[in-house]
Amino acid sequence: MTVFLSFLLTLLFPSANAGWPPSPGYWPSSKFRPMSFYKGFRNLWGPGHQSVDQSALTIWLDRTSGSGFKSVKPFRSGYFGASIKVQPGYTAGVITAFYLSNNEAHPGFHDEVDIEFLGTTFGKPYTLQTNVYIRGSGDGKIIGREMKFLLWFDPTKDFHHYAILWSPREIIFLVDDVPIRRYPRKSAATFPLRPMWVYGSIWDASSWATEDGKYKADYRYQPFVAKYTNFKAGGCSAYAPTWCRPVSASPFRSGGLTIQQRRAMRWVQRYHMVYNYCMDPKRNHALTPECWTK
Repeated sequence: MTVFLSFLLTLLFPSANAGWPPSPGYWPSSKFRPMSFYKGFRNLWGPGHQSVDQSALTIWLDRTSGSGFKSVKPFRSGYFGASIKVQPGYTAGVITAFYLSNNEAHPGFHDEVDIEFLGTTFGKPYTLQTNVYIRGSGDGKIIGREMKFLLWFDPTKDFHHYAILWSPREIIFLVDDVPIRRYPRKSAATFPLRPMWVYGSIWDASSWATEDGKYKADYRYQPFVAKYTNFKAGGCSAYAPTWCRPVSASPFRSGGLTIQQRRAMRWVQRYHMVYNYCMDPKRNHALTPECWTK
């Protein structure tokens, strides 16, 4: 009887550390139509290391080159997502990225919002890194705002949807519509406000990508392949009228997250976050005032 009751309680009240996050209750990706690659993007570099099959894009890195792509227009806010599948096995030193940037418009003084898969070694999971750079903090002396996660699924097995929602008041990172990080605007000095383009790329970052550069890219395992599909990009382009309303990650038109979304995000951060720059005692937090200002 005791065993039965225990089993019943497990069914009715599953452990908070179960294998999947609580439902966020709202799915912002459903509000945006998927687009074909060529409708919204173009090759930026490494055209010989990129192929498009219907709506799916494949890019790869080998000893000769990687590849990258860029949106055809810049945005000043919006929802930007893609379903991505990364390569299994030894991928140390390799970065697969989906991000926002204005590096070409503001070289040496740019803004950037990153989702990056940090390559790994045999038997170890990928690390998903999120990052925000503001007005050159990614240029010269780097001031990163990294939060890193070990996902609750294997990103090499199937496509999953990764997205950035950027509005004038917040940046929200989402995985399969589950918010994993919210970066609020606390001041103009710590928030990207200039228009940015949407980018994706695969490249060799052996100097830092895997365990701080301990493991390098090994081209015996080339090519390193990443696949993207289900592209979504919607919001206010840089050319939109001033009355264009920023999109929201929740049912609230003003932005923010619902109680259910915040609960799902707390679960991810409790059980799957492995690094938070604000909690790193080796960092100079005078350079990241958003960590201690309300």
